Amino acid sequence: MSEQPPYLRIADELRQRIAEHVWEPGDRLPSRAQIGQECGVGENVVRRAQELLISQGVLEGRAGSGTYVAEPRERVRVVRSSAREQPSGSPFRQDMNALRLQSDWESRTDAKVPAPAEIATRLGIAEGEPCVRTTYEFLADGKPVQLSTSWEPYAVTGGTLVVLPEGGPHAGAGVVNRMAAIGVTISHAVEQPEPRHATAEEASLLGIQKAALVTHIRRTYYSDEGRPVETADIVVPAAHCEIVYEIPINR
Repeated sequence: MSEQPPYLRIADELRQRIAEHVWEPGDRLPSRAQIGQECGVGENVVRRAQELLISQGVLEGRAGSGTYVAEPRERVRVVRSSAREQPSGSPFRQDMNALRLQSDWESRTDAKVPAPAEIATRLGIAEGEPCVRTTYEFLADGKPVQLSTSWEPYAVTGGTLVVLPEGGPHAGAGVVNRMAAIGVTISHAVEQPEPRHATAEEASLLGIQKAALVTHIRRTYYSDEGRPVETADIVVPAAHCEIVYEIPINR
């Protein structure tokens, strides 16, 4: 069995000191040189350990000031399920209501945006075909908890009342309900979650540290004819949210 990498050992040591209240939330940690000397490792090992704990929300780095113990923040429960979209509206709002959190979102829609290669592949259309792109920032009690960029083929919704996801009589109703309004029945969705580090832009929007861990979900909705009608890139900060999958059982 291989020996634990030194930076993981130091991360465990720092985490233990916080658990034992040697350092309290808001406390500034000693310098990397001091920690390294105490633990018998170099500053680079301490830096990697701190970066790991920052990505997990245990510590926070403040530019020009140092590294601090992060204030505890309750993780938001985000449920992913084929049964979440109801006629009453947004599944995100349902989740936040269940947690007694105030839900809201900000969005921006651009029409007839040429589909990039990856998006075109996911939607089964030619690269460059026009799409309706909508970017979202989802908020719980005013704090950002999720980002999403949605793409819908203009050929599906163009000229209808649902062409703008956040405009018109079906604004904010969710993809399933909007598509149903124009006679498109969505039969299923495919989601592919994977962990990665946040980009600088994502970190800024989510209020997390640069390169913090996020879960990136590639989701695509399919009609009952097997046609992809929407695809989205959903980004959730790992330190602030837990993702739970509900799987309905058909009897």
